[in-house]
Amino acid sequence: MTQSETMTDRWRSRICGAWLRIAASGLLPARWFRPPLLAEPQRRAATGHLQFEVVSHCWQYAHLLQYQLSSLVLFPPTRATVIMTVYFAAEDSKTAGLLQRFAAIEVPGVLWNWRPLPRQALFRRAIGRNHAALATKADWIWFTDCDLMFRRACLDTLADLLQGRRDALVFPRVERCTDLLADTDPLLRPLQDTLPVVDVDDASFVALRRTRATGPLQITHGDIARTQGYCRDISFYQQPSPVWCKAHEDRAFRWLLGTAGVPLDLPGVYRIRHETKGRYTGSSRNSRWRSGIRRLSRLFKERG
Repeated sequence: MTQSETMTDRWRSRICGAWLRIAASGLLPARWFRPPLLAEPQRRAATGHLQFEVVSHCWQYAHLLQYQLSSLVLFPPTRATVIMTVYFAAEDSKTAGLLQRFAAIEVPGVLWNWRPLPRQALFRRAIGRNHAALATKADWIWFTDCDLMFRRACLDTLADLLQGRRDALVFPRVERCTDLLADTDPLLRPLQDTLPVVDVDDASFVALRRTRATGPLQITHGDIARTQGYCRDISFYQQPSPVWCKAHEDRAFRWLLGTAGVPLDLPGVYRIRHETKGRYTGSSRNSRWRSGIRRLSRLFKERG
């Protein structure tokens, strides 16, 4: 492929992505892009001991994934079973090694499920999410990011709140987050090579109110996931990419389901926020610029 062809493909991708973001703003009807949603009375109203599948992606974020997996070891569910699915690329040796260590830890109520993908498929997060959605056997599937933790009472309370419900999409009303942490913060340097299970100090987190099911907080009814997938019918979001893609499909997913989600009063949802993205490439100046944009964006969102 020539350089001009590469540039043409890049611009074509940008234009297509921008058009889909405009469509997902509500400008176009979602029904043009997906089959009819499974009607609410046709969705199973599961009761009793529920099964959840948690779906996470990890690329060069083993130091954050370690906290997520540890939270399931430290606060295992008793009123639900959790399948912890992690999509990763084998060449990310730190993540692969971490998963191998956790695979040896038996946790009541938790089933580990590691799913390797080619790096280019991992970089388009909707591909893994769609794969998990179509294959899941769970009552509910939680699409999340590897910087999220499920701490005390989180999953058991979720099991209580979802008894007999048929909502397409729900999310935690409150998420407890750190500030945007620099790479040098001790919280971003757990002891990966010695003790696989690590914990955090709750005092480092503040409660933030959420108004919609954002990317790490999308908890979907299993029947909806199995029949709709995750942006399955938008081919652009199912194409592998040579670089990590921004997760604009999160918004498209809500648009396709026709809802921002139903808020739940769910405790124990914690997230570690960080300035430097593991997926960033290029010069240190470029990384600093992007980190600055992230800080400003967070500031305006939380003051708005």
